[in-house]
Amino acid sequence: SFSNFGDAPHPESRKMAKAAALVKAARPNLLVDGEMQADVALIDSVRETYPFATLKGSANVLIFPNLSAGNIAYKLFSAIDGFEVIGPLVLGMRKPVNVLQPSASVSSIVHLTAITVARAAR
Repeated sequence: SFSNFGDAPHPESRKMAKAAALVKAARPNLLVDGEMQADVALIDSVRETYPFATLKGSANVLIFPNLSAGNIAYKLFSAIDGFEVIGPLVLGMRKPVNVLQPSASVSSIVHLTAITVARAAR
C-alpha cells in the first residue's frame, strides 16, 4: 500500500485496510497489522515509528491491492538473491489450481505443489 495504517485515505488504501480487517475477523489467532508500505512491513527500524504496530520482525506475508502490483512485486522478489517466493496463488476457483512460472525453482515447485495439495485435501 502507499498508506500506513490509514494515514493516506484513498479507495486503494481503504481496500487494503478492509482486507486486513477481514483476515483479523476470520483468523483472530494470526498476527495481522493494517495496511502499510513495503518498507514499514519489512524493516523493523522504519516500523518502530508506529509504536502501535504489533508486527515483530519482517512480515512473512504481503498482500497487494491488485494483480498488477502483486505480479510486479512477485517478479522483483524472484529476481533478488536471498528471497524465496512461492506462487503465484490463484484464489476463487471452484477447485485448487495454481500456475507455475517458467522460471520457477525446484524449491518453488515443491512448495507450490504442497500448498495446492493441502488446499485440495480440505
